[in-house]
Amino acid sequence: MAKKTQQEDEVLVDVTQSISKMERFFEENRQAITILAVAIFAVVGGYISYLKFYQEPLETEAQNAIFRAQQLFEADSLNEAVSGGKNYMGFLDVAAEYGSTKVGNLANYYAGISYLRLGQFENAIKLLDEFHTNDPILGVIATGSIGDAFLELGQSEEAMEYYQKAVKVSDNNYVVPFYLLKAGLLAEQLGNSDEAKEYYERIKSEYPDSRQATDIDRYIGRVAVNS
Repeated sequence: MAKKTQQEDEVLVDVTQSISKMERFFEENRQAITILAVAIFAVVGGYISYLKFYQEPLETEAQNAIFRAQQLFEADSLNEAVSGGKNYMGFLDVAAEYGSTKVGNLANYYAGISYLRLGQFENAIKLLDEFHTNDPILGVIATGSIGDAFLELGQSEEAMEYYQKAVKVSDNNYVVPFYLLKAGLLAEQLGNSDEAKEYYERIKSEYPDSRQATDIDRYIGRVAVNS
């Protein structure tokens, strides 16, 4: 019992000494600690204020600015949607004016897809490459569309590179099998039957309910002959 009491006393002494050291440290560095604390609060408070009073209103402003261009995009008036008009901003204007916003980033996607459909493939690649997202669908489409643009330019190797990237962005059941099929067809065209077979078999095993899986056995059988 006495031994236990002695150990407890030693622990208490150690704790007391540690507290004393901490008190002395804070006392000796009170001014520096206070300045640091004020600086941290200022940074955090400033960031919150930035989001609340600048970024959020800017997002709303950007959303209003892109609305007309989105309408034109849906109506297939792509040149007007990209370039804008006298009384409304196009996607390029929105991307330039509101580049720090989510809407400004999205404007790059719209502009890139518009250029792809207009046959301006270099511009499509440039704008889609500037678009960044964590969205599991848009991320696949943007990456795969860069592949489409390269394919239209006759740059098959680059196209394959982006198709390969596209099918790794997510496992979305709707868009991933679409680009797996494109990757498989391009691999066949490049004479890589084994690689094509891998893409087709992924469709069959991982996305059996997709539209691309409907006739996938025919594709697998075709490349199996050439493997």
